[in-house]
Amino acid sequence: MAVRAVRGAIQIDRDDPAAIANATTELLAKVLGRNELDAEDLISVVFTMTPDLASGFPAAAARALGLTDVPLLCASEVGVPDGLPRVIRLLAHIQSDRPRSAIHHVYLRGAARLRPDLAI
Repeated sequence: MAVRAVRGAIQIDRDDPAAIANATTELLAKVLGRNELDAEDLISVVFTMTPDLASGFPAAAARALGLTDVPLLCASEVGVPDGLPRVIRLLAHIQSDRPRSAIHHVYLRGAARLRPDLAI
């Protein structure tokens, strides 16, 4: 089985703990669903948020979904001028027999502008 990485991002309307939790849950569900993954396939997940988001931890939402034995990390994105605001990103390391070309990256809501070639 190979180690692969899957990316995802979602933009939210405001810096609010519930908005961060709900968006993280939505993003994780889409990433797992589109790639037919479950918690056992996850090696680790790194979450980042743009500097304008600071009221909650995406990892807390992941743990609430049951990902209690998956290493999770939260970090702040680089504050690039004119960058897309209020974005939560994830980079999940997974175990999969799929080739890299069969991994589906997920960009939701306004974050679809980050990778229009991958937006669903």
